[in-house]
Amino acid sequence: MSNNDEIKSHAKVDLCAPNLKGNELRYVSDAIKSGWVSGAGEYVSRFEKAISDYVGAQDAVACQSGTAGLHLSLIALGLQANDEIIVPTVTFVAAVNPVRYVGAYPIFMDCDDSLCMNAEKLEDFFNEKCVFDGEILKNKLTNRRIKLIIVVHVFGNMGNMCKILRLAEFYKLKVIEDATEALGTYYKSGLLKGKYAGTMGDIGVFSFNANKIITTGGGGAVVSHEKKILDKVRFFSTQAKNDSFYFIHNEIGFNYRMSNVQAAIGLAQIEQIEEFVKIKNKNYNSYKKHGINLLPFDEKIRSNKWFYAHLAQKKEELMKHLMKNNIEVRPLWMLVHLQKCYKCFQSYKIEKANYFLKRIVNLPCGSGLSESSIVKIAEIIKNFYDF
Repeated sequence: MSNNDEIKSHAKVDLCAPNLKGNELRYVSDAIKSGWVSGAGEYVSRFEKAISDYVGAQDAVACQSGTAGLHLSLIALGLQANDEIIVPTVTFVAAVNPVRYVGAYPIFMDCDDSLCMNAEKLEDFFNEKCVFDGEILKNKLTNRRIKLIIVVHVFGNMGNMCKILRLAEFYKLKVIEDATEALGTYYKSGLLKGKYAGTMGDIGVFSFNANKIITTGGGGAVVSHEKKILDKVRFFSTQAKNDSFYFIHNEIGFNYRMSNVQAAIGLAQIEQIEEFVKIKNKNYNSYKKHGINLLPFDEKIRSNKWFYAHLAQKKEELMKHLMKNNIEVRPLWMLVHLQKCYKCFQSYKIEKANYFLKRIVNLPCGSGLSESSIVKIAEIIKNFYDF
């Protein structure tokens, strides 16, 4: 049944359903027949190579989720209790929770018009609220050391990496790119031309949750240009085995390895990613062609257009109207610095994020979405505003 038929029969139109029309079943069947279904097997290494080759990283380590990838990245970079980490408030909470897993403290930054971290305010924060002795950056308020920036490339957009990387270099900070929503996004022009999301900082992290541009049903990957970092990530993802035969563990590790069956799905998905990006861009333009206001993407990048953010005049009313018509939508995440478990942590001049929180409605955006479905959704939205 097409999405058009689904609308006619009042069936639900999903927000971002997975597209499993390639070699998924064949590869999974092969993985099962091989007997390797857990965290070892041919498809894990094949998927890791496919991911690293696609984005131009030295290597990749597949893991259970994007969250696991972020947690492993912080450990691999040596983050410890009482360190401070700059994070965005506009993101899914999973981008921030690993900061607390390692006992570090988040400092929340505002977004810019792309929904990504505001690099200008980041610079202002360093100038106004920190002291730097040429080696160590300290927070004046807490006297704790700031060691790292987590940049989230929101909805397939790209943070201002040129400025963020310059700031990180000057203040001797590490950078983790949370590219969980931005696989396939890269710079088309400028100093970083040709660089993919996730490959410019010290570490990049991807997610393959069911709603991402490619999926393994649940999974993630960590990429880097430094082998020693990836070696640490791989080591800690498999219970930190110093001797796998005698089960010697000198450090605390985690059961974060991706299974061979998941990787088989992922390999089939990465084979189709450019087609998925093409469809996502076409559908984004189709919404706009039919009169729907969507948040723009930076013209300097080729975005994967993961999510389509409509700037609504009456957000709550529009969401109810669409859901009543069996159109699945989502608001922007509740800002992380406003979450009960994070209200006690420092934030800096959060303004633009509040604006977007009140207005964004995310519309159906899956790579299986048809043109006729987009036309119908656009009609429902326009009828709502004309009512």
